[in-house]
Parts: sequence; structure tokens; C-alpha cells
Amino acid sequence: MGVVTAVFASISLIGFLHVMFLPVGPVAIALSFTCIAVLMAMQLLWYGRDHGRLRSPLGFGLLAAQAALVYLPILIFGQAWVGMPGFLAGSVLLVLRAIPAWTAFTFIVLSMALAQWLFTRAPIDMLYTAISTVTTGLVVYGLSRLTALVVEVQESRAEIARMAVLRERLRFARDLHDLLGYSLSAISLKIELVHRLMEKSPQEASDHLLEILEISRVALSDARTVASGYRELSLEEECRSAVSVLNAADIQVRLDSDHLDLPVQVSTVLATVLREGVTNILRHSKARRCDITIRQTQDDAWIEIVNDDLAVGPPRDPGSGRNGLRNLSVRAQEIGGSLTVEQQPDRFRLHAEVPLRQERHQPPRSQPAGLPGEADGVDAVARGELVDDRREVVADGPD
Repeated sequence: MGVVTAVFASISLIGFLHVMFLPVGPVAIALSFTCIAVLMAMQLLWYGRDHGRLRSPLGFGLLAAQAALVYLPILIFGQAWVGMPGFLAGSVLLVLRAIPAWTAFTFIVLSMALAQWLFTRAPIDMLYTAISTVTTGLVVYGLSRLTALVVEVQESRAEIARMAVLRERLRFARDLHDLLGYSLSAISLKIELVHRLMEKSPQEASDHLLEILEISRVALSDARTVASGYRELSLEEECRSAVSVLNAADIQVRLDSDHLDLPVQVSTVLATVLREGVTNILRHSKARRCDITIRQTQDDAWIEIVNDDLAVGPPRDPGSGRNGLRNLSVRAQEIGGSLTVEQQPDRFRLHAEVPLRQERHQPPRSQPAGLPGEADGVDAVARGELVDDRREVVADGPD
């Protein structure tokens, strides 16, 4: 803005000095100074900002006012004013569309050349005025456009920074939920079991306490890795842990796993789905049986978790209990996969499928983050109903 202001002030000063050499009184000098100040202010405060209103009725009105400030003073100051139409020539390029803009620009240049001819009858003066008007007009247009572009770049950088912070917050919340939800649910379950076994089976209670200690250590490690970024999970370890936790909850488990060495990202996503599925069973249902199936084909791998006896009740809060499945949907879509949730009165099915090819995918987003829509930019999970902490079904809806 300092450079642009200095250039525009220099152009205006040249025009004002031309008027000062005329044999005119103080009133005419004050009038010329006022016109030049208004032209410069309009150029800096209006045309130098790309606020989307240049082609509004107000914008066209200001362009007409600028034309009046350029042409009418010629009747008073004559040849001394022929350098000022450069502001108008630059403004028409900013406001009008391509063909009308260059037509008006050409008209302004020719009109100034004609005015100079009428004043001096000298071809060289006419040529000089035409070239000066072209140069000034292009300089005014370029600097005004440059100012608008700089402002736009600064706003874009601020928006990019805001988006980066928002994405990091979403990642932190997603990882915290996915990594710690399962561990804390397992700790709570095993503590209840230890409480029941302390008197009748102290040795078994002691074994469960050791498992609680190990789970708590893993949870602590998970909490530390959340802040550092992406964490790899072992699908085999999660399968063993899931079977152990579900058996401790008196839930009959059938694990059918048939897969080879999976890519790290695929294994981590499937392990996260397994964690969240087991967490949902422990927190939101009264299941007595759970079937876990893991398969691998030539192109993709999938996991399916089916449990019975889902607790059903009237909805309480449409917004609760949904973060886990949202997070799983985000993770699956990030590597080109999909997540499906199906619920029946006595059956709940969670199915996740991801491709084996590790090409980075981004889920389609109809709204930028921070605008109306899902908070994390992911649409609601299809065909699903989610259950809140009070074991009440929450219908899947647009909110």
C-alpha cells in the first residue's frame, strides 16, 4: 500500500503542479486540489480492494463520478488537466468486462489526444498525451490489481492456517477417541470383574489386575502418541485383545480371520474399526454373542462385526454417541474405503472395506470446514442408527 500510495500521489502531484503554473486564483487551485484528492482516495480506497462490488450499481456510480471529475475540470484548467484521465483509464479496466473495458480505454486515450490537439495543434503533444494516458492507465490498473491480489493472498494464507489448525484439532479428537475409548472401556469392565472376583477367586482377580495394568500402560502410550501424529496398530494384536475383553464380559466370540500381511495403513484402519466395534458393544449393548470376520481379496480387505441384543430405547440427544463411527468413516475414506452400519431390532452390523492399493484419497466435501454441515466435513454414515451412552437409539439424520 505504501508503494501504491506513493505512485498515485506522484501522478496526482504532477497534475496539481500543472494547475499551479496556470494564471488562476486560489479558488481554482483549491478546486483542483479537491478533485485530485477525491480521485486519489477513490483509487486507493475503492478500486484498490477486490471486495466483489466493483461491478455493483455503487461501483458503476463511482465510475461515472470519476469520469465527471476527469472530464469536467478540463473546461476550467484546459491543457493542465489532460494528464488526469489516467486514473479513469485504469478504473474502466478494473470495473468493466474485457471488450467494453478496452473499448472505453481506447476512447479515453483518443479523447485526451483530441483535447490536446484542440489546445496546442501540435502532433507531438497529441502523441505524448496519448502515450502518457496509456502508460498512466496501465500503471493505475496494474497497481490497483496488485493491491487486491496481495490482500487476497494474505486472506488465503490466513484461511489455510485456520484450516490446518482445524484439521489438527479434528485429528487429535479422532485419535483420542479411537485410541483411548477402547482402553478405558476395557479397564472399566475388568475392574468390575475384579471387584466380583476378589473374595471368591483372588488368583483370577490378581491376573485381571495385571491385565488392567498392561492396558493402562498401553493407554498412556496411546495418549502420548496422539500429539505426535499417526500411530500404527497391529490387527493381530487387536484381535487377541478383542477376544480377551469380550470373553471377560461374558460375550461369546467367534473370530474368523483369513488374511495375509496387510499394508500398514490397511491394517491400522481395520484394527481401529475393530477397536471401535468392540467399544460400542461394551458401552452400548447387552450383547451375548459377537461374530468378527476378516477377509482379504486380491484388491481389498474388509472386516465385519456382528452382535446381537442391541439395547433399544427412545432417542435422547440426536448429537450424542456418533463420534466413533464418524471417525471410522473418515479413516476409511482417507484411503479410499467405505464404512457401512446396519441395525435391526436384534442385530447390529458394522462393515468396513478398504482397498489394498495405497493411493491417498480425500472424501468429497460439499462444504468447507467451519460451514454448515458435518463438523468434520463427512456425511452421516449411511443406513445407520447410533446409540448414546444411555443405551438409547439415536436416529441418523441430517444434523
